[in-house]
Amino acid sequence: MCDPAECVVAIDPGSAKCGVAVVASDKSVLWSGMATTDALIGETERLIAAYKPVALIVGKGTGSRPIIERIRSANLPPPLCLVPEAYTTMLARERYLDANPPRGWRRLLPRSLLTPSVPVDDYVAVILAERYWDETR
Repeated sequence: MCDPAECVVAIDPGSAKCGVAVVASDKSVLWSGMATTDALIGETERLIAAYKPVALIVGKGTGSRPIIERIRSANLPPPLCLVPEAYTTMLARERYLDANPPRGWRRLLPRSLLTPSVPVDDYVAVILAERYWDETR
């Protein structure tokens, strides 16, 4: 779907679920979603086959070690790159609220009091990919 030098698969590791995204070098999001930790390797293999990424990006944060070890033991073809996760959840929350503005009485609340109604791990994966592209340029 994209040239091998043009995209990465990014993963925001979690204990029960992971955010996953395919992001092009121009930072456009080609695909994003969620996967359970049990289904993560299969989903990642599917994305690698479909998009032929140049790298596999994984957030290096609290609790990421089991996912990183699982990915390393799967011997997936693209090189594994670890990216710091500092502040990504906060940034992802802001992006979610920008994309899904509150309605009704919730729009009267200050943004700091709003909580997304869904997990934002896929937004975090996109941010991790963007950090990778910023570092490689």
